[in-house]
Amino acid sequence: MLAPKRVKYRKQQTGRMRGLAYRGSTINFGDYAIISTSPGWLTSRQIEATRVAITRTMKRTGKLWIRIFPDKPITKKPAETRMGKGKGAPEYWVAVVKPGRILFEYSGVGLDQAKEAARLAGHKLPIKTKLILREGVE
Repeated sequence: MLAPKRVKYRKQQTGRMRGLAYRGSTINFGDYAIISTSPGWLTSRQIEATRVAITRTMKRTGKLWIRIFPDKPITKKPAETRMGKGKGAPEYWVAVVKPGRILFEYSGVGLDQAKEAARLAGHKLPIKTKLILREGVE
């Protein structure tokens, strides 16, 4: 699963997801792209499950680009622990996704396969997504 090799700080504050994504909102590599239409956190497990679903649908033909990376640590306190005593230990990593952010790009398959891959990928993710095409691709 995806995780940073090293980070400057072990723990981060939660933050807010306001506004739209301006960076990472254009198709740069493939012919088809899965774009987010709602904000949310995507864990490294969800990204990996989506990657597997897309590659299985494409039957290992074509190429897939993952355009997001989970670089935010999420902490949790152990179960049945009293309040206080500081922030919990990092448990997993998430990618912060805003509306308009391209999550995955792929090429080398037909439109029907691309639509099916986007449909299955959407079931693996906790946010709303849609399929977009590069200009000139039909």
